Amino acid sequence: MKTRMFLHLFAFLSWSPLVINAVFHTLEYIHITSSQIPNFPEYLSVAYVDGVSIIHYDSKSRKSSPKQDWVNKITAQDPHYWRRCTEICIDNQHVFKDGFKTVNERFNQSGGIHTIQIMYGCGWDDETGEVDGWEHHAYDGEDFISLDLKEGRWLALKPQALVTKHKWEDQLYIQYKKDYYTDICPDELKAHVSNGKDFLTRTVLPRLSLLQKRSWSPVTCHATGFYPRDAILFWKKDGQKLSKGVEREETLPNHDGTFQVAAHLRAADPSARYECVFQLAGVPDDIVVPLDHRVLLSNERIEAEERRKTALAVAVPLAVLVVAVVIVAAIVYKWTKAKYAPVVLHAEATELASQESPPQANILPQSVPERDVVPIE
Repeated sequence: MKTRMFLHLFAFLSWSPLVINAVFHTLEYIHITSSQIPNFPEYLSVAYVDGVSIIHYDSKSRKSSPKQDWVNKITAQDPHYWRRCTEICIDNQHVFKDGFKTVNERFNQSGGIHTIQIMYGCGWDDETGEVDGWEHHAYDGEDFISLDLKEGRWLALKPQALVTKHKWEDQLYIQYKKDYYTDICPDELKAHVSNGKDFLTRTVLPRLSLLQKRSWSPVTCHATGFYPRDAILFWKKDGQKLSKGVEREETLPNHDGTFQVAAHLRAADPSARYECVFQLAGVPDDIVVPLDHRVLLSNERIEAEERRKTALAVAVPLAVLVVAVVIVAAIVYKWTKAKYAPVVLHAEATELASQESPPQANILPQSVPERDVVPIE
């Protein structure tokens, strides 16, 4: 249950509307309130412009803060922007907490791990001026109720949401929603787009890698670090785009404002030619990476490389140690030889000298006549 819930939370945090073309911009808010999830705030609010995270608030910090430097420019038009964002989030935190009690009762639940997620926002085409809006509510990662802005009505997606639908289909409340999504939200979006124009209109090409866990596992083509979000990643077989045997993941944001995406090739025919193709909005040329097992990164290859590095890490210091021991031994030997060699030679010379000539006292005759002895006068 916990694992599934975290997947739902991550999907909500990472999801944002795909930017269909270079002139269609989006502003989206995601609010999540949770109960009994370890190491996760009870309330979290994030905002995205064109899929880029720009604002963050959580119940631990209790403060709205910018995620991009250029977002602060909005205070030039609205000096109290950050204070107002923080106050709204604090109010929502209390309202959502009370909402848990109501939803739990409708689902006949008590305690446990649960989440309420709200995702809403607006889109604006800076060429045609067309605007659009959306609002979706989910409970425990499943759709609960949504707003049909064009029809001016709420769609109950669970039987437990019918009571909420009847309460919210008040005409004044519906009109308030229309005003927000067609006027207030687009105006804020335009301000953010203007302030972050250089950042939001840039183009960053991806880094592409071919990965494989094991020799029998699917081959993954992973593209990361690209911008804008509007990109397509797919596999080709013998020049033709594959529609079967390929699984494409959702595009996810990176911490630096870029994006990543992956496409998995489940099985490859050894006799066929495969290519991973990446297409980015605004870039005329495709980026193509042929499937070559010689450059394919796999766990087996990485493990073999790690074993080789480990062996080298042990062998090289050992070889250096052996060489060092040999050098030290040679130095000690030479030093010992130089120190003791003269003493040995001197002893040998003395012994030879003693063998070739007798001591000086024995040179004189053993008996000398007294007349030959000259006394010292």
